[in-house]
Amino acid sequence: MHEFLSGINISKLKDSSAINLFQNIQITPITTPLNWQPISTAYIHQGNNGIPILLLHGFESSLLEFRLLIPLLADKNETWAVDLLGFGFTERLKNINYSPATIKTHLYHFWKTQIKQPVILVGASMGGATAIDFTLSYPDCVHQLVLINSVGYSGSFPQGRFLFPPFDYLAVEYWRQRKLQGLFFGDFGNLTDAEITSLQCAVLHLDMPNWHEAIISFTKSGGYSEIAPRIKEISKPTLILWGEKDETLPMEDAYKFERDIVQSRLISLNCGHTPQLEQPKVVAEHIASVNNF
Repeated sequence: MHEFLSGINISKLKDSSAINLFQNIQITPITTPLNWQPISTAYIHQGNNGIPILLLHGFESSLLEFRLLIPLLADKNETWAVDLLGFGFTERLKNINYSPATIKTHLYHFWKTQIKQPVILVGASMGGATAIDFTLSYPDCVHQLVLINSVGYSGSFPQGRFLFPPFDYLAVEYWRQRKLQGLFFGDFGNLTDAEITSLQCAVLHLDMPNWHEAIISFTKSGGYSEIAPRIKEISKPTLILWGEKDETLPMEDAYKFERDIVQSRLISLNCGHTPQLEQPKVVAEHIASVNNF
């Protein structure tokens, strides 16, 4: 385990895939124009074949949400996953405004430093909106795009701009407590083992320094609430994977992506909001065949 993560307590984490992935997280300093200090950035890099794949996680998540998918992809393709600026186990420096613009800048400099060639860019939930934003700004960095139950037409929070102290802190702390309480009550048999593992992974980074400040900053930016009109500008071939039982983002959003992205193909899956966890083998197969459409 990298010393940067030595303060993270994983003693309650029982799932071997999650433990193994966490123990293999690498940390690299990424120099950006956002701050004079390099940003210690958490990532995974496995495999060495084919076009590299870059995985982007969802809101208030981390690369651990790809714990089942990464080994399947890395078996055939060079595979990367990175914790976005302000999230996961990537360092949250002070004096940075955490927003889609700064996330995109940090992601570009990570790509420029570590990957340096066009990628199959895979974004899940909020990570899908990040992938769209990145693709539109840096098209030469992206070979093809994969959106998994993606934020874009809904799922953002423009009302976050109107939060002010102390309500901004209280709103974020409420979100934090919901996760912790969900895990607490789940331990009494209300949740499946898979759901408990997901919660255990989701709470690991809550004690990272400046967690509250970064989430408040991002929430007050409005998130990706203004990205919908730009989706029609995507020129990269795009695979849309959508769990049709998603209770977070409606299936109607999937049809809108298919309608508005000229080179796109929609595949509906028999699962909910997180196909990468619910049907990782199916998702890996579709990503592996992305060049065939």
